[in-house]
Amino acid sequence: CKALAHLDLRDNAIGADGARRLAEVLGSCTALAHLDMGSNFIGAAGAGRLAGVLGACKLLAHLNLSFNRLGAEGAGRLAKGLGECRALAHLDLNNNGIGADGAGSLARVLGECKLLAHLDLSSNLIGPDGATRLAGVLGKCTALAHLSLGLNFIGAEGAGRLASLMGTHLR
Repeated sequence: CKALAHLDLRDNAIGADGARRLAEVLGSCTALAHLDMGSNFIGAAGAGRLAGVLGACKLLAHLNLSFNRLGAEGAGRLAKGLGECRALAHLDLNNNGIGADGAGSLARVLGECKLLAHLDLSSNLIGPDGATRLAGVLGKCTALAHLSLGLNFIGAEGAGRLASLMGTHLR
């Protein structure tokens, strides 16, 4: 597994148990740069298992965990491992129902991902509170070129917070 650079396991109904089993070996995949586990229903438990090995994947630049029912708890667990992903450039967590609390957990570590250029948090019901929490940290993501927050019901308040961020930090 040491030479594996790209692993695509989308749409395989892996679940939390499958994520646990994969996590047992992913830590030894030190060349892994691209991991796509979208649409596998890994939930919070699976996200926690993966988070525990993300630090070993020093070259991980692309991570897709969309459509996995992570919820706020899963986003919190995942956030613990994301802070170790210094090479991360592309993060897709769309459609996971993370809510404002999950957005807050991610916001605490996204500023450490200096190479992050693509962030998709669409369809997560983060609302204005979650948008406010993200707005406070996205200015630290100086490489950010693509931000997707569609279908999150951020409203005028959240839009205002994001607009003030774009006016001062994303120029």
